[in-house]
Amino acid sequence: MKVVILAGGFGTRISEESYLKPKPMIEIGEKPILWHIMKGYSHYGFCDFIICCGYKQHVIKEWFADYYLHSSDVSFDFSQGGRMTILNNVSEPWKVTLVDTGLNTMTGGRIKRIQKYVQGETFMLTYGDGVSDIPIGELLKFHRSHGKLATVTAVQVGQRFGVLGIQGEDIITSFREKSQSDGSRINAGFMVMEPGIFDYIEGDQTVFERDTLEKVASLGELKAYKYDGYWQCMDTKRERDALEALWASGRAPWKSWD
Repeated sequence: MKVVILAGGFGTRISEESYLKPKPMIEIGEKPILWHIMKGYSHYGFCDFIICCGYKQHVIKEWFADYYLHSSDVSFDFSQGGRMTILNNVSEPWKVTLVDTGLNTMTGGRIKRIQKYVQGETFMLTYGDGVSDIPIGELLKFHRSHGKLATVTAVQVGQRFGVLGIQGEDIITSFREKSQSDGSRINAGFMVMEPGIFDYIEGDQTVFERDTLEKVASLGELKAYKYDGYWQCMDTKRERDALEALWASGRAPWKSWD
């Protein structure tokens, strides 16, 4: 199953670092947060990634182009014309497809542009700036159990996000803005989508959260996987520093891999 990661935005709220690189490439423990997200998925056996690139896409492509070299011990024999030999390969068992989804394309448009790479199959979908210890296998099991078009992971946080109206058996009926005293759950990413979701994306200017998911919710085809474990986005430098401190302490909750 493919994992689609949205990594094309400008990251304006963390502009101290994103003016040099896309937000998903901002580092925690000397590795991009994108790497941390991918490590989490691959821990559960999901190793086929599609990265929706946009702003400074070349930075993401160059990082992956060099990852094999930077992650392995190598030997250069300059007497043999600079021949390089990989001594031990410690890179990941990943297949990574990097797609230019446009500089100013909205989230729905980015997803629409990778439709041909999904090849008509169920796929995972998440944002390139949030980490969690969510059990991905249980998320997929929940999605398959209800037969709806889409599942989003719903968490409770004291931050400013659009919230989910959830009724009955975890059916999402609406989206709205969050107030300071609101205890409702928000969309944390870590979604599962059936290929029919593409029918609700018109083009580049479609905002996935506002246009697509609201429509799907109104049809009763959107379910919430309620999760009360660890989740944190990296929307500001303060949040990035907090994640860095957790990683440096050896107590990063999202680190599910060895």
